[in-house]
Amino acid sequence: MAELSAIPPKTEDRPSALREFWYYFSENRGAVMGLWVFAAFVFCAAFAPLLAPYDPTEQFREHILQPPAWQEGGSWAFPLGTDPLGRDMLSRLIMGSRYSFFVGIVVVCVAVTGGVIIGLLSGFAPKWIDTMIMRVMDIILSFPSLLLALVLVAILGPSLTNAMIAIAIVFQPHYVRLTRASVLSERQKDYVTSARVAGASKARLMFKTVLPNCLAPIIVQAALSFSTAILDAAALGFLGMGAQPPTPEWGTMLAEAREFILRAWWVVTFPGLAILVTVLAINLMGDGLRDALDPKLKRS
Repeated sequence: MAELSAIPPKTEDRPSALREFWYYFSENRGAVMGLWVFAAFVFCAAFAPLLAPYDPTEQFREHILQPPAWQEGGSWAFPLGTDPLGRDMLSRLIMGSRYSFFVGIVVVCVAVTGGVIIGLLSGFAPKWIDTMIMRVMDIILSFPSLLLALVLVAILGPSLTNAMIAIAIVFQPHYVRLTRASVLSERQKDYVTSARVAGASKARLMFKTVLPNCLAPIIVQAALSFSTAILDAAALGFLGMGAQPPTPEWGTMLAEAREFILRAWWVVTFPGLAILVTVLAINLMGDGLRDALDPKLKRS
């Protein structure tokens, strides 16, 4: 009997949080495919100077509007052809991924940080302060996002930096409303009441107790906003209000090539495809994150 009592009872190992997350995420095949495409673009952005065969601003005047290598008149020296100034399209697309992902990261970080802080303050603030903050957010949301971004860039001046600031300001109300709604839901629960009775300060309640339980919808919204930021930055660049030539940003590349769309299809098609594939991959990833992080969607 003593030997039997010395044997510890078998306990079912609980999967780690990361393994559980990957289990639910991998059930969405589109999300996994989007993750691999996104990882490929991140790799290109991180090692762009090494992967690009030429300097993206270098002009080869003897090869202006040269078609892709597989077309008649093309050359494998320029696999995706050249643009109206003789610059290598492949090099500009690879370097453009760096600018696009930089825009997405900066915009999402600024918008999430500001939106979460304001949303937390609004959720814990007195009624009149909460109402005032939300009315300001409603006013910002009443404007079309791209139109408001255009107005802000027109005030600040056309540049990639000002475009990122404008897009971040436009995105911020979404995070304020999302965070406030989550805070109002969580602050009524028992664990928050227990922490308040135990003497936790207002700051600790906001950032240590409530915020970690509000992160799931914020992460999903951040993933979807990343793709929207890339799309809006490309739109501003196309309208001449974002990155300025000769910056190899995908929207700016489309703007420079639009008059050659009938003569040289590749100068418009490849930047457009880069935007399309990147945004689609990130949106598919966002769907997978929603499935993995939302407990209501998890199947037992």
